[in-house]
Amino acid sequence: MIALVTAGVEMDVLSIAYGDYSAAERSAAVRAHPRTVHFKEDIIQAIYDGIKRKPETTFGNLKADVLADKDPAFCSADFWSAIRGSAWSG
Repeated sequence: MIALVTAGVEMDVLSIAYGDYSAAERSAAVRAHPRTVHFKEDIIQAIYDGIKRKPETTFGNLKADVLADKDPAFCSADFWSAIRGSAWSG
């Protein structure tokens, strides 16, 4: 069940596996679960609203921290750019 929810969020927010679904399937999903006009910015705002009062819980991911320490060429992925650059409109 967790994997299914995660896959849904990844598809909806980051457009992971976007090309695996036809335009008709994507349109049907959006009709069943409409998006706000500014969905990408709204989801980023919702994430911010959920963490802004507890910034200490956002301390870096262990794996990214290790790579940053050991590999000077490592460049962490930017989650916000992934959302804004997803294949979905909005």
